[in-house]
Formats: sequence, C-alpha cells, structure tokens
Amino acid sequence: MPSGYCSDCTRTYVADGSPPDEFARYYEVLRAAQDEQCGYARPGVSAEALDAVGRERIAAAGYGEAFLHRTGHGIGLQTHEEPYIVAGNPLVLEAGMAFSIEPGVYLPGRHGARIEDIVVCGDDGAERLNTTSRELTVLAP
Repeated sequence: MPSGYCSDCTRTYVADGSPPDEFARYYEVLRAAQDEQCGYARPGVSAEALDAVGRERIAAAGYGEAFLHRTGHGIGLQTHEEPYIVAGNPLVLEAGMAFSIEPGVYLPGRHGARIEDIVVCGDDGAERLNTTSRELTVLAP
C-alpha cells in the first residue's frame, strides 16, 4: 500500500481443465456486466443505478438470484468504505471517487466467479486502475 492507500483485485481461474459449459456461459455474462458497469460509471450517476446496470444484465441471463452481494465499495485509506455501490444507496458519484466494480455469480455447491477492478470516477467516465486481463484463465493441470 504505497502512501497508505489500499487496492483490490479479483480474477477467476479454472484449476482443473476446461470449465463446465454453464460456467463459461455465465462468466461471459459476468464479464459483459462488469464492462457495462465500468462504462456507465461517471459523475452524476447514483451508486444504486450503477449497481442496477450489472444486476439487470445478470438477471436477464437467468442468474439474478446468484448475484449475492453488492456491486462494489469505495477504496482509499480503508479497503471497504463509501461509496457503497449497492441497491438502496442514492449517493451520487463524484469525480475523484475511487471504488470497486465487482459483480459475481455463485452457484452453491458447484462453482462461482467474480471480476473486480478498482476505478476512479473522472469527469468523463471511470478509469480502470487494474491492468490484468479479465479473460477467464485456465491453469494447466
């Protein structure tokens, strides 16, 4: 943590060969939802509206019940702080706010996935600070 600031990043890996077909399908939905949310984030958008963008895409694909947590959280001197990107939070995003965008899909007893990036809300949109690939990575057995 240079200068006392926190960071966060989550990627999903397949550890034992090819992913099941269903996993590969919802991973693509998840990636599209996260991309859409990152593109939607900007000053003037409410935290709850940003949450809804990804949540609606995931629900439309049939995985709404499997998105069990908030879309994201602010990050700075604490790992989890305002703004919380979640339904019911009418807080309007402002330039300079740093927060995570991390939708997930979790099928209990089977598998799950999350993609998380930290973004900074700029005047014209959000800038992703994470540079690692969001592609699904399959590790060699």
